[in-house]
Amino acid sequence: MDLLSMRANYQRDRIMLCFNGPISRSLIEEIGNALRNYLDTQQAAPTAAMDVFAIYIEMTQNIRHYARRQGYNEEQASATIAVARDAEGHYLVSAGNLVERADGERLATTIEHLATLDKAELKRAYKQQLRQPRENDSAESGAGLGLLDIARKSTHAMRASLQPLPNGQSFFSLTTTI
Repeated sequence: MDLLSMRANYQRDRIMLCFNGPISRSLIEEIGNALRNYLDTQQAAPTAAMDVFAIYIEMTQNIRHYARRQGYNEEQASATIAVARDAEGHYLVSAGNLVERADGERLATTIEHLATLDKAELKRAYKQQLRQPRENDSAESGAGLGLLDIARKSTHAMRASLQPLPNGQSFFSLTTTI
C-alpha cells in the first residue's frame, strides 16, 4: 500500500475525512464526533457544520439499516464515506455501499426526481411525507423523509451513481454539497 500516494490524492481532492469498511452504530458515532471536532477546528460556519454532520449521520444510518435489512455479511455491509471541500469552499459529503440492483435503480430514480425540485417544492414534499403513515419495516422508509431532508440541506442537487457489479448487485454512491 502506498500511503504517500493516498495522502497526495486526499490532499488533491481536499478530502478531510475518509472511511472504508464495516459500519456499526458506535463507529458512526465515533466518526461523527471526529467530524464535528474537525469542523470546529476549521471554524466552519455553525449552520454548515450542523448540516454536514446531519447529512453524514443520515447517510451512514441509511447504509447500516439497509445492510441489516438485506442480511448482508460484514464485507457486503461495508461502506465508503468521504467528506471533502471543493475549490469554492463547499463541503461535499459522499457515501457509497453495495445494494441490490433494483433497489439502487429505484433510489437513483428518486434522487434524479429530487434534483428537479426547487427549495419550495422540496419543502412541500417534506411536509407531505411527514403526514404520511410510517411503516417500521418498509423497504422504502430509508429513502423518504431522510432523503428529502438531505435534499433540503443541500446547496446543489444531490448526485447519485450506480455501478453494476458482476454478481447482480451494484455499488451505489451519493454526494451532496453544503
